[in-house]
Amino acid sequence: RRREEEEAARCPQAGEPRPAEEEGEAEEALQLAKRRKVLCSEFAAITSSDAAVARSFLAGNDWHIQRALNAYFEPPLEKEMEEAAGGVPPACAGPGSCIDLTADATTSNASVNSADSRQQEDDSRFSLITWNIDGLDLGNLKERARGICSYLALYSPDVVFLQEVVPPQLCLLQTRAGSYTIIPGNIDGYFTAIMLKKSRVKLLKHEIIPFPTTSMMRNLLVVHVSISGNELCLMTSHLESTKNHSKERMKQLQIVLSKIQKESESTTVIFGGDTNLRDSEVTKLGGLPNNVTDIWEFLGKPQHCRYTWDTHSNTNLDAEYKCKMRFDRIYFRPAADGGHIIPQSMDLIGLEKLDCGRFPSDHWGLLCNFDVIL
Repeated sequence: RRREEEEAARCPQAGEPRPAEEEGEAEEALQLAKRRKVLCSEFAAITSSDAAVARSFLAGNDWHIQRALNAYFEPPLEKEMEEAAGGVPPACAGPGSCIDLTADATTSNASVNSADSRQQEDDSRFSLITWNIDGLDLGNLKERARGICSYLALYSPDVVFLQEVVPPQLCLLQTRAGSYTIIPGNIDGYFTAIMLKKSRVKLLKHEIIPFPTTSMMRNLLVVHVSISGNELCLMTSHLESTKNHSKERMKQLQIVLSKIQKESESTTVIFGGDTNLRDSEVTKLGGLPNNVTDIWEFLGKPQHCRYTWDTHSNTNLDAEYKCKMRFDRIYFRPAADGGHIIPQSMDLIGLEKLDCGRFPSDHWGLLCNFDVIL
C-alpha cells in the first residue's frame, strides 16, 4: 500500500501540469512527426507514389530521403536489367561498367554511332536536343530507352540535354553512344546528363552547381565547350517539380540566370531543360534579363512546338486530367561581340508511339537548330 502511494506521488494526476522534461519530449515528438510528414510529401511528389509507399520506403531507410529514393528506384530497375539480359545478373556497378542491353536490338533500333558515320557534318549548323526522358516511370523502361536512342540516331544532334535519367538508361547510352562524351549530373537516384558529339564538340571543363534548398535532388549541370571555334557554355537542369514548389523553382531559376550572367561576355550561353516553369513565375521575377532570350519566343512563338507536356496527346501517364504546359524551355545568351550562333528552328520529337504502345517519355523532346557564322 505504501509503495502504491509513493508511486502515485511520483506520477502527475490528470489535470496536473506535466514536468518540463515530458513537455519537451512531446514537443520533440510533434516536430519529428511534422518533419516525417513533409518527407513523405516530398517522396510522393518525386516518385508519383502515395503516402503509404512513401512512408514504407522512408521508414525502411531511417528517414533518409536520398537512401529511400535510391531504394525505390534501384531494385526494380536492376530486375528489369536482368530480364533484359536474359536472366544474367546486372553488371552495372557504375557509369563505366555497363551490361549491353542491346543484344536483341532490331535494325530499327540502330546504334547512335551508325548515324554519325553516315551523316556528313556541316560546320555551319549546330543542333541540340533537350528531353526529360522519364526514367522514373519503370514501365517499358528498356523499350523506351531504346526508343530514345533511335531518336538520337535519327537526328544525330551535336549536343543533348537529358533530364530524369536513371542508371540503367545511362548504361544504355554509354553502351550505344560511343561517339558521344556523356557527362552525368549525378550517378544515384535520378539526374541530368549532357551528351557531346566527340567529332564536333570539344569538352573544355564542367561543373555541378547544387541547389542548396532542393528537396528533389536537383542541381545545375554546366559544361564549357568549343564548337567550330566558338566557345559555348552549355547548361541543363530539372527545376523543382509540382505547383506547390513554385517558390523553390523560382529560386533555382534565379541561380540559373545568375550563372548565365556571370559567364564571360565573349561566350555564348545556352540553357535548356525541364524547367517546370509557368509563365507567371517568370513574370514574378521581372522576366528574363535583357540579354537572355527564350528561344521559343525569339522564333515567334511557333504553336507546333509550344507544349512539351501534353496529357491530351501523350497517354503515358494515363492521366484523367487534361493539361498542356510549356515545361521544357531553351534560353540563349549570345556572345557580346556578335551573332556567331543564331537560333533557326525548333521542333518537337518523340511524338510517335513505340511498339510497346507507349511514347518514349511523358514529355516531348525539343530539337533546336542553330546557324553558326564561321
